[in-house]
Amino acid sequence: MILQRLSLSTAIFAAVIAMANADPNMRFHGELIDEPCVIKPGDEIIVITLDKVTDSAFYNGVERTKSQQFEIHLSECDLSMNNKVSITFKGDENKAMAGKGFLALSPISRASGIAIGLEDSDGVLLPINQPSKNMALLSTNNTLRLSAFIQAEPTAIANQSIKRGPFSAIATFHLNYD
Repeated sequence: MILQRLSLSTAIFAAVIAMANADPNMRFHGELIDEPCVIKPGDEIIVITLDKVTDSAFYNGVERTKSQQFEIHLSECDLSMNNKVSITFKGDENKAMAGKGFLALSPISRASGIAIGLEDSDGVLLPINQPSKNMALLSTNNTLRLSAFIQAEPTAIANQSIKRGPFSAIATFHLNYD
């Protein structure tokens, strides 16, 4: 038994030595740089409280709620590095509206039949997991004005199956500088 372990250890050691003596066939180069802007302290985690809405509103022709604005403040922007930014919200897409870019509710939510929509300051939908259009960085300090809203699932409206209750959703925002 001891001889087998010694033989196995010797074989592994010999393989490691052989790999260490091989000529390198890959080289990596890069440069680490600082982000062009700093996210204002306090904006790293954003909590958005959406207005209350009745399920009957969705059954009576309201497909979505009014937008609730929120902002992300960027400071100390160095425009010599990059002068444009896009934002990507990453999270789970609502399966009932797959391909439309709406954020799914968290599994612990009691409400169902709805999703969260995100949009830019012009009211253009920002599909989940897709970058927005580039926005110009104009100065050392910038404010990204965005909005969130509740969107009812078409099948939940048709089947009148929207469930009431508390809900939450989680997304992570990524800033992409260009």
